[in-house]
Amino acid sequence: VKGAEQGMKARSLHLHSFTIMRFAFTSMIVSTARAYTGHATFTLRRHVVCNRNVQLPTMIHSLPNRNQLARLSLVGMRSMSGKVKEIEEQLRKDDAMEAPADLEGKVNLYALNQTRMEELLLDWGEPKFRAKQIWQWINVKGATDFDKMQDLPKGLRAKLAEKAVLGNLEIAVEQVSKDGTIKRAYKLKDGQMIESVLMPYDDGRRTACISSQAGCAMGCVFCATGQMGFARQLTSVEILEQVQRFHVELLSKGERLSNVVLMGMGEPLGNYNNVMEAVRRINQDLGIGARHITISTVGLVPRIRRLAEENMQIKLAVSLHAASDEERNAIMPVNLRFPLADLMETCKFYVEKTGRRISFEWALIAGQNDTPEVANKLGHLLKGLNKMCHVNLIPLNPTAGFDGKPTKAAECDIFIKILSKYGVTATTRVRRGIDIDAGCGQLKSKLNKVVGRGGAPL
Repeated sequence: VKGAEQGMKARSLHLHSFTIMRFAFTSMIVSTARAYTGHATFTLRRHVVCNRNVQLPTMIHSLPNRNQLARLSLVGMRSMSGKVKEIEEQLRKDDAMEAPADLEGKVNLYALNQTRMEELLLDWGEPKFRAKQIWQWINVKGATDFDKMQDLPKGLRAKLAEKAVLGNLEIAVEQVSKDGTIKRAYKLKDGQMIESVLMPYDDGRRTACISSQAGCAMGCVFCATGQMGFARQLTSVEILEQVQRFHVELLSKGERLSNVVLMGMGEPLGNYNNVMEAVRRINQDLGIGARHITISTVGLVPRIRRLAEENMQIKLAVSLHAASDEERNAIMPVNLRFPLADLMETCKFYVEKTGRRISFEWALIAGQNDTPEVANKLGHLLKGLNKMCHVNLIPLNPTAGFDGKPTKAAECDIFIKILSKYGVTATTRVRRGIDIDAGCGQLKSKLNKVVGRGGAPL
């Protein structure tokens, strides 16, 4: 305690430790990170910043004693170990694609590609060309009602209403921001909830942000989805339908869905097969160019290498958020399994194999990973990619389970200027839906307080 007090005074209370979590240690990661790196020290920055009038010895006296810290560290290490095992389990399973489930025995037409739709119509005793007509109504004209498919015989329209549906996702809640952003929570057949967001931009772009899993096993401490844990994988049809819904709605208004980002709930590369099947259909069936589709990952090294071999022109975004292993271990359990050296080597392989630039996502947390010191560290880390990367700076979306705050614009500008010295380009992402629960997992977290995890009433 005496050493800590002297060190803090010598630095005028400006601490440089990244691991700044709740004083009450409500996050398991705090004690784990310190125990994992062999440190018995921990950070008081939050209390120094927020309680400048409180005497330092008083704050230190209020800290947990050695026995309490040991117990907290043990619990944290066990939790972190369990999280790493959960990540490894997802990689081992290789997630086989699941067959789409029917709704009350009806066929979900969104689940069918054109070939399968032809087979369905032939089974119904209808001419093959009817499948193309239905396909045009759904995917080109954006029809959501069988009765509006006027060039189909009345009998076929009645048969479609009796035996088919357009989608299985049920809107549980929808929020609309003053900037036009639409956030939805969809209820799945088994009661699970997932989220999708449609973001309109002034330049005419319409971007859908979609989920790949119900919940997430990655456990990132600043993410609302990571805080709720993993429930199950989404099928390729459940992933596709989120895009299909926005696609047909925009078509009906004379607009077009231009971009798709898999940055919603879940780790896309943790559900590899279903995600890739959905991406192919988004590209081929809905006509959204591969270069306008982005897959995000926390850094599952084997899956990034696998993606590099796919020979697809899709974009890759890596959620980085910290520039050293100690700092990243503390907020992203995946780094314990795939540390930064492995991740950077794999990113270089991806760039060399595909010739495509990688985006690095960086959630700016005020006073934690937005300092000039961190910017220089990040520049050193990324300069080896030979300008084949770009950093997306994202002011933090605050969540109930993490007490970090978003960085202010002035600090963002300084961060960008420092990175440019290393030949690394960076931009601050335009924040959308700030007045609603637009951040990943935020709306579901709020709903879970009402209906409980998995949709079961409390």
